Formats: sequence, C-alpha cells, structure tokens
Amino acid sequence: MKLNLGCGDVYFDGWVNIDMESEKADLKHDLRSPLPYDDSSVDYIYNEHFIEHLTVKEGVIFLSDCHRVLKKGGILRVATPDLDYLLFRYFFFWKWRTWYKKYGYEWIKTRAEMVNIAFREWGHQYLYNKEELKRRLKEAGFENVYKQKQNKSRYPEFKNIETRKESRLVMEAVK
Repeated sequence: MKLNLGCGDVYFDGWVNIDMESEKADLKHDLRSPLPYDDSSVDYIYNEHFIEHLTVKEGVIFLSDCHRVLKKGGILRVATPDLDYLLFRYFFFWKWRTWYKKYGYEWIKTRAEMVNIAFREWGHQYLYNKEELKRRLKEAGFENVYKQKQNKSRYPEFKNIETRKESRLVMEAVK
C-alpha cells in the first residue's frame, strides 16, 4: 500500500491520495488525526509541501503516526521547502524571478518582505532545514533518516515524484 498524504491537487495512480479538502483525494481526512490504517500495514508514504503547514507538535504527531502505520522496512519520503535555501536566497539573489513570476509575487519590494511571506503565507506554521527535519523524524521513531536529492531515490516508487521545484528539502526515513 502506498499513501500520498496531503495530496492537494496532485493525484498519483496506484496510490491512496489523502487530503482534507482536495476534490481529487481518494480519501478526505484531516491528517492531524490518526491515519485510518492498522499498525504496520503501509509500504510507502509520500508527502510534498505538507509538513510545513503543521505546528512542530502536530508535525511530530503526524510523523509518529506515519511511523506507526509503516511496515518494518517501509519508507516515508518528505519533500518540503528548505529553510537553509530560503535564507541563502534572503542574503543572495533574493529576487529570484522564477518564483516571483510563477506565483505572482513580483510586487515584493524587500528581502524582509520576501522572507516573511515565505514563513507565513499559504498557512505555513514551521519551516525545516535538514538538521531540524532529521531531528523530528528521529523523535517520531525513525532511525535510518537521510537527505535525498529531488526526484532521486533508491526506491523506484519515489523516483521523479516531486511536482514542485520548491521542494528543495527531501528526506527519506526507513522504519
């Protein structure tokens, strides 16, 4: 079984696509609540641009529940904006035009405005870097946690899966 959690408008064939609001979702479910699956019943879990919409406490509870439903050897892949990359852009090349044009933010005038929008717009609650996401994944029970390149994986299920360039931080965690 493969779960695409917080799928939004991204629907993967062969996966159970879960979201609270999306019309494309196979299952409408608030992911701040426990997943409706038995312990150790899921092979793969993916989420892209979801965890940053949870508070830290909600995020750890969510990651712990992912750990609960994964089979031994099951994989969780998390793709999210990277705080380190955002701060790099704050100090260098803050007006990266592709992002501005794609999302209609050409009206932004300063670096401070840019970084505050990235932190608070779209319902963001908490942004992660590699160190922090790894810490929270381990707190949730995962022992084997590693950074992965966008659209790369040793697992075929996760190759070429990211749909957004802004998914700069990609971590895989093995139960």
